[in-house]
Amino acid sequence: MNYALRHGVTLKLTSGSSNTRSAAFTDGTEYVRVVSTIACHIAVGVAPTAAVTTPLLPADEVEIIKVSAGEKIGVLRIGGSDGELYVTELTE
Repeated sequence: MNYALRHGVTLKLTSGSSNTRSAAFTDGTEYVRVVSTIACHIAVGVAPTAAVTTPLLPADEVEIIKVSAGEKIGVLRIGGSDGELYVTELTE
């Protein structure tokens, strides 16, 4: 699916046994495109903490999330093995 959005910086986070946070999204970022190599929990906010009560991102599924500049994303793995979360900043 093409949303006609420009790709910006891509962040790579480790989905581990504790919450990992990204750097703050840059000015102008309106959405992020996320995809993970493993199933994980994610959270978006100024100081996000991913936990078993936050949204599930299935492995290898692409999701587009509305965000604001200055927010971050947090990730927490599901299961016993670490994986990678790729977060691409998007602008119009």
